[in-house]
Amino acid sequence: MDEQLNHAPCGFLTLSENGIILSINHTLLKILDYTEDRLKGQHFNSLLTVPARLFVQFYFFPLIKLEHQVEEMYISLESSMGEEIPVLINALQRKVKERTVLECVLIPMRKRSEYENELLLAKKEIEEALKAKDKANAELEKTLKKLKIQKEELLELNKQNQKYKIETEKELELARVIQETSLTNPINNEKVQMEVFYNASGELSGDIYGIYQIDQHRYGIILLDVMGHGVSSALITMTLHSLFQKLISAGFAADLVMKELDSHLHTLFENNEEARHYCTGIYLLIDTYRKTIDYINAGHPPALWQAPDGKQYELCSTAPPLGTFEGIVYKTNTFSCQTGGRLLLYTDGVDPIASNHLAPLIRKTISLPLSELKEQILQSLNNEKNVYHKSDDECFILIDLK
Repeated sequence: MDEQLNHAPCGFLTLSENGIILSINHTLLKILDYTEDRLKGQHFNSLLTVPARLFVQFYFFPLIKLEHQVEEMYISLESSMGEEIPVLINALQRKVKERTVLECVLIPMRKRSEYENELLLAKKEIEEALKAKDKANAELEKTLKKLKIQKEELLELNKQNQKYKIETEKELELARVIQETSLTNPINNEKVQMEVFYNASGELSGDIYGIYQIDQHRYGIILLDVMGHGVSSALITMTLHSLFQKLISAGFAADLVMKELDSHLHTLFENNEEARHYCTGIYLLIDTYRKTIDYINAGHPPALWQAPDGKQYELCSTAPPLGTFEGIVYKTNTFSCQTGGRLLLYTDGVDPIASNHLAPLIRKTISLPLSELKEQILQSLNNEKNVYHKSDDECFILIDLK
């Protein structure tokens, strides 16, 4: 790195295509209070706050792979002392000596963040004052209205409300039963063994999965997580379910399955942009004859493959979530799988803060049957809830190849 760039009034670093730090200038090292030997060769995640890691994984890398550049993306770095440092990042992907590298310029935004925070605080105070005023007016109007209503009318209104509440609860319960009935059972035979856990955070869930035996040797497994909770997300999962059930059962390739689901979401909201929902998802096509697994991960938490020798590999996101950008080309990844290997697929409700506690748990329980491993994960999940008090839909799928 030449001297002028090394001491430029902004941070500069180069990354490999997989996010490994290849070089970093003196300015950025000074901002982060690191030495070059501590960072060179490390993953870009080592410089990021936890929320920024998720944002970079789901948006920065997919976007630069798609468009070969990123402009003015806002992220947060973390210094060696744990200080959060807001920056704007511009990045360019190019070939250097037959090698793909990402050149990144990072501009600190401390002052701007302070001004924005002050403006947001002032806006919040004004909005709270207006809400308080509206609430007071609404309460006054409500009181005046109550004074005018006769006792008989109040009783009738209460009766109607109770009836509506009971009917709504019945309909939500019926919708929940229908949603859970649509979920497929795990497959257990001489080639594969599976365990599934599914838990909605409310009456209805935004998580959906499907497990299908396509023929004697092929199995299709899909796991989707629709943005949000409640009725709207649940309705979307049901429309996606009917589509992926037909596609997977017919033996369509992984890229065609994901492309059709993406197109369906775009079609669903083409006339109502405000109601648009996106969906993360991962699809695996396991072929026990060829000993291969095809997969596509669209913005979903990385699935975990553990080989029989205990080595672990993450099936990371290679594309944005379904329903975000039109015209996405979904590329199928393929790897060899051996008898005795183990797979874990999960939604972000199982590991909401990307704490990476699942991989060590899978590694240390390599000899346990799937049913016991499932109980270990559920215990770990309960411990996470007690610490972070998270409430989200939870779903995971465990698969052993015999």
